[in-house]
Amino acid sequence: MYGCTGCGDGNVGRFVLDRSIDTIEEPSFRSLNPTSQLGGDISKETTPLLIRFLLLHLLLLFSFSISRAKARAPSTMAMAQAAAAAVARSVGGGAASPLLCPSSGSGARRSPIEALKPSKLSGRFYGEKERRGGGSGRRRPFEVVAVASKLPRVDAAEVLPVSPEDVSKEEESFRHLKSIQQVGQAAPGVWSKPNVRRKTKIVCTIGPSTNTREMIWKLAETGMNVARLNMSHGDHASHQKVIDLVKEYNAENKDNVIAIMLDTKGPEVRSGDLPQPITLTSGQEYTFTIKRGVGTETSVSVNYDDFVSDVEVGDMLLVDGGMMSLVVKSKTVDSVKCEVVDGGELKSRRHLNVRGKSATLPSITDKDWEDIKFGVENQVDFYAVSFVKDAKVVHELKDYLKSSGADIHVIVKIESADSIPNLHSIITASDGAMVARGDLGAELPIEEVPLLQEEIIRMCRSMGKAVIVATNMLESMIVHPTPTRAEVSDIAIAVREGSDAVMLSGETAHGKFPLKAVKVMHTVSLRTEATMVGGETPTNLGQAFKNHMSEMFAYHATMMSNNLGTSIVVFTRTGFMAILLSHYRPSGTIFAFTDQERVRQRLALYQGVCPIYMQFSDDAEKTFNEALSYLQKQGMVKEGEEVALVQSGRQAIWRSQSTHNIQVRKV
Repeated sequence: MYGCTGCGDGNVGRFVLDRSIDTIEEPSFRSLNPTSQLGGDISKETTPLLIRFLLLHLLLLFSFSISRAKARAPSTMAMAQAAAAAVARSVGGGAASPLLCPSSGSGARRSPIEALKPSKLSGRFYGEKERRGGGSGRRRPFEVVAVASKLPRVDAAEVLPVSPEDVSKEEESFRHLKSIQQVGQAAPGVWSKPNVRRKTKIVCTIGPSTNTREMIWKLAETGMNVARLNMSHGDHASHQKVIDLVKEYNAENKDNVIAIMLDTKGPEVRSGDLPQPITLTSGQEYTFTIKRGVGTETSVSVNYDDFVSDVEVGDMLLVDGGMMSLVVKSKTVDSVKCEVVDGGELKSRRHLNVRGKSATLPSITDKDWEDIKFGVENQVDFYAVSFVKDAKVVHELKDYLKSSGADIHVIVKIESADSIPNLHSIITASDGAMVARGDLGAELPIEEVPLLQEEIIRMCRSMGKAVIVATNMLESMIVHPTPTRAEVSDIAIAVREGSDAVMLSGETAHGKFPLKAVKVMHTVSLRTEATMVGGETPTNLGQAFKNHMSEMFAYHATMMSNNLGTSIVVFTRTGFMAILLSHYRPSGTIFAFTDQERVRQRLALYQGVCPIYMQFSDDAEKTFNEALSYLQKQGMVKEGEEVALVQSGRQAIWRSQSTHNIQVRKV
């Protein structure tokens, strides 16, 4: 193992090599400077004396012209980078951290691939001839080359052999890294560190495949953060069982927590019951009727009395979000006769859409109100409200929750064409939004869905609201053990666009491989986050709250944490400050300590937040020390590591006056 140390401005970079290397003779790398090894050795060329003399004069003239132009010699950091790259090339390649040395004062950074290519620094080309530094030797396994600038500036960089134990001892010298990335075995070559936490949260729909104690425990261990109850299926008794199991898990596990989301059925138009699934083929005639009863091979009932009056001849009827399509050919007083365009298997209670139209149904149905009351009684954490068309619905629900004394956050589901013109007011009135792409794609041209997803995420982030991307994330894993490559890219895009959470529906509700689906979502999210160096804060997020002290305090706390490369420890009783910090996307983890169990559960949805329950002492200093001690014992922070302690003054915990407080402490 070789460690490369040189001096500079306190910047630190690392890269890890995943190939075996030959032992490099120590004298070849003891002193590297721009006039020796890195520059090559012209004297070994067998050229006539006159040519050598002319070459020497040309070299002197070139050096003089460079000095007259006040061109600076290679910086120590540049030489350290060149030295490390030379070692990397000599061992046959590797992968570098994206934090490997800035290439210029503009702040631009060279990519890992560029760092391992021959570099041209200050007129000198470090190519194939200079890359070798010794003869062959014994083979070495997985090796690390570390580049650090921690000494006074000198004119050369040294490469010294160090053992893995020495690197471990010198860990403190690398603490200036803004982030340390963790990847799985599928991406060898990037240095990884234990306890790197996934920031993007995972919402799992609980159904027949996962509604047992064993499966809920396994889902939580695999990566589930929020358990979703789909009120379109099942009854209150089955959902009560799941709620009780999740609460039991939360009571038994203090180092992990699962939030509960109740998803209302909404004003959906659905087909009726069938004795068994029916296969429809292209060209076949099939009838939808408002007469109640069990369906047959030729017809099925619809739960919406105005269905016949709402549709017209020529309308395209979509089943299950477009999995099947039928065109309306004719209609009677109580029936609509259709011709199958794209066939498939029709099951009971499938969702029906008419492309370009919305049903004239109340936004919150009688069944929804029953389910909402059920959620209040069981103290769920979130309502996901289906088919929200305007902000009036959100205000109506929030007024009811306030009168009931319920502290439940409202997530609006954007899945109707009618909601798009009112998008801003709907999101403003809510606590967050869900991009329900299935129904959205059924009511709008499908090519518009990716653009709307990006716009909704951007809008939610600029307004400080939670955002969830849902539907068809890993649809193929309902029946297959591995995802399609497009599905993997879909998850990665949602993560990179800045969603707080990604959601699984049928994959975990009734799929064959629920645990594998969660594992895929976990690993893809984690790997994608590893390529995102630091969080991106929307440029208008701070401006939107410029008149609010708490928001500006959270913004500057995030900036301080990012600049120092620290995690954030926040103490909260309402969750307000932790949620604010999450929206600013700090690079480090947000460890949110609270003495309220409900707040702990709710924070499980928000990006980058690790909620921890702890009783607060009357002595603030004692509470701070207990929190840091807990994090150290759990391996979440190391001794000597710096953290930013944040306390909001909006609802002061230890002060009679409202005082915002931020400290930087060493563990």
